[in-house]
Amino acid sequence: MIIGVLKEPSPETRVSLLPEHLATLKKWNVDAVVETNAGITAFVTNEKYTEAGAKVVSREEVLQTADIILSINIFPEAQTSNLKSKVLLGNYQALFNAALIKDWSDKGITVFSIDMIPRTTRAQSMDVLSSQANIAGYKAVLLAANLFPKYFPMFMTAAGSIPPAKILILGAGVAGLQAIATAKRLGAVVEVFDTRPAVKEEVMSLGAKFVEVEGAADASKAGGYAVEQSEEFLQKQKAKIAESVAKADIVITTAQIPGKKAPVLITTQMMENMKNGSVIVDLAASTGGNTELTKNAENFSHNGVTIVGNSNLPSTMPFDASKLYGKNILNFLQLIIDKEGKINLNFEDDLVKGTCIAHDGKIINERVQSLVAS
Repeated sequence: MIIGVLKEPSPETRVSLLPEHLATLKKWNVDAVVETNAGITAFVTNEKYTEAGAKVVSREEVLQTADIILSINIFPEAQTSNLKSKVLLGNYQALFNAALIKDWSDKGITVFSIDMIPRTTRAQSMDVLSSQANIAGYKAVLLAANLFPKYFPMFMTAAGSIPPAKILILGAGVAGLQAIATAKRLGAVVEVFDTRPAVKEEVMSLGAKFVEVEGAADASKAGGYAVEQSEEFLQKQKAKIAESVAKADIVITTAQIPGKKAPVLITTQMMENMKNGSVIVDLAASTGGNTELTKNAENFSHNGVTIVGNSNLPSTMPFDASKLYGKNILNFLQLIIDKEGKINLNFEDDLVKGTCIAHDGKIINERVQSLVAS
């Protein structure tokens, strides 16, 4: 069997597998073909892949010869015309790309979207959302520090005292928790808001203050994600966030709901009450953003506040991001490759079933199916 690795389209800099991952494939009696320059933007040369035992070939040859094709992102429909019975595995955001997934399904392609893997204890080693969000939270703070015109830590000098920066983090998932840890290391004072009371202990253990709003909907069965809230709660939340935003020097927003537009947590009025020089880094930009003004993949200033819309911060650290992503992919591949190195799709396995979007010419994921039907 052959696994193929495609080069990602710009501005993506990550790659699905690094040369160091190929040794594991060899143990499974699986060969690898890698598209020419697939790893260049992750600082990995073609020669490194060749030394690791892969064949470096054209994109057309990868698509023709590989049984399982790895790509982090969706790629053009025209390139999938002859992929019947092949397996595509990547971070395809199936709930937002349902129409394209339907097209792939109609062509007889089996599609696994690794971002859809059930978020269970057993799946932790395959959870690309967590491994990449960890990087995003770290880089969001560093990006804010570079844009912020003041110090993060408190300084007491002969020339006077500098107060510490005040950071507000909206959302205490993996990205938010890493942002807390990074901001605290840099000496900032951190406040955190999340609709899930269960994360309060984790937030406080990292040295941040947890901002509470009573009456949140139960998110215990949402697999670690936020859920939609009642109108009454949203009004309470809005008032509390407005109070914290006005005091903050930096706001990092991470709130997303799977398959839906990101909730707007920061209004234009709130931003206009912020201090000149303040910075907002919106990690939910690709799904609409957590502010009313966020523009995906753009930085701009509004009323003296810098607003950064960036949901692809892991690509700013491509080597380690690819290293973690590749390990997640290898761990998942173990579930669909047998001891003889052949594809074995066991749909009795909840992780295999939960991650598979299309198979045998049909959309088999119920949520994607409902989107296609509507």
